[in-house]
Amino acid sequence: MTSSPRRITALAMGAIAALTLAACTGSSGSKPSSTQSGGVVQITLSHGYTDVEAKAVTAQVATWNASNPKIQVKLVFNGGNDGALQKTLAGLAAGSSPDIAYEFGSSMAALAGRSQVVDLSNKVKDSSFKWTDFYSFERDAATSSGKVYGVPALVDNLALVYNKKLFDNAGLAYPTDSWTWDDFRAAAKKLTDASRKQYGWAYVADGSEDTTWRWLAMLWQAGGDLVSADGKKAAFDSPAGLKATQLLHDMAVTDKSVYLDQGNGNYLNLFNSGKIGMLWTGPWDLSSINSDVNYGVQILPAAEGTHSSIAGPDNWMVFNNGAAREQAAWTFLTWLTSAQTHGEFTLATGDLPTRASETKLDSYTGYLAKYPGDAVFVLNLGNVTKARPNTKSYPQVSQAIGSQMQGVLIGQTAPQSALTAAAQQADGALASGQ
Repeated sequence: MTSSPRRITALAMGAIAALTLAACTGSSGSKPSSTQSGGVVQITLSHGYTDVEAKAVTAQVATWNASNPKIQVKLVFNGGNDGALQKTLAGLAAGSSPDIAYEFGSSMAALAGRSQVVDLSNKVKDSSFKWTDFYSFERDAATSSGKVYGVPALVDNLALVYNKKLFDNAGLAYPTDSWTWDDFRAAAKKLTDASRKQYGWAYVADGSEDTTWRWLAMLWQAGGDLVSADGKKAAFDSPAGLKATQLLHDMAVTDKSVYLDQGNGNYLNLFNSGKIGMLWTGPWDLSSINSDVNYGVQILPAAEGTHSSIAGPDNWMVFNNGAAREQAAWTFLTWLTSAQTHGEFTLATGDLPTRASETKLDSYTGYLAKYPGDAVFVLNLGNVTKARPNTKSYPQVSQAIGSQMQGVLIGQTAPQSALTAAAQQADGALASGQ
């Protein structure tokens, strides 16, 4: 399992517009023709996997190639998934694209609708593909303007990870699946000890997408929405938005129970050293928790009776390099994202299942035994009911929220003032269709 989330940062998202413009105005080049030799179709798969994931995907491609002599797949490392969008846009501008590429879910808005990107809407409708086996929010994250442009490659979510020793020392019962925000706030306050520089909770407060997407989980728990149904107006300046923002203020400023991480991941070091009691984080961090730390995982606390979480699904996207390569790419991708094949991938890597049916496989028992911390994260997929919108304006919306929440966390901005200012900025971006 990798040690960092597969989410794009606000800084990277802020560069999408410029990258998109560069791709649109660059040389179109010539479209690669289908690579065929003796009836063999050769396709390329671009990825940013490292460590165990790189080893696993390499083994799976080798298995495919050995059993499918008419469709041969070549792996191409893109230098890391953080740079996938930049490389894809550059390839589109140059007229040279892979057949399949791993892309962040938040890159969808910059890629969907381009002539070189294959619309998969009809392909996923094939009953044998079992599109509805993917979780609903994954399907939403793969869809833009009503058309499907991706197939889920990775899924994650936020859950509550806690240090059992600190709870024991404080005389606190461990978090339960019936915890409310009040329970959470009270525990964080009791776990905080200023004399020891010990905090109850950690929050990424650098104003980036990390700041925003944790707040989005709180907004959804409180029953709010990010944007209006037509996607043209901000909807978060609402009672639900205020409730979520007030909780941040009350815990960080009033209680002083929150360690404000500056985006450098130091919260993990402090969690490992017993200085932070609770994290809202994902399965990507579990492998970085020291073996001597006795920790537990629980779903997020609830507001308004809901334990809503948030996920950042990533996608495999297919590019048009001629009919033969497009069909070969889809044939291979169907196999790669099947329950059986992806189930083998999760067993090798610790990544979460992307299909609900993977939890019914015989191998799933072995998966839970090998990665016991993942059990709650898999269960928590059922608490993800919404996806971030695939709109080109999302980076600007995220930046507006993140910067204002940063002000709230450091006590510089009042909750309602922050919401009003963020909504005004978001409305401007949404109205201009950036």
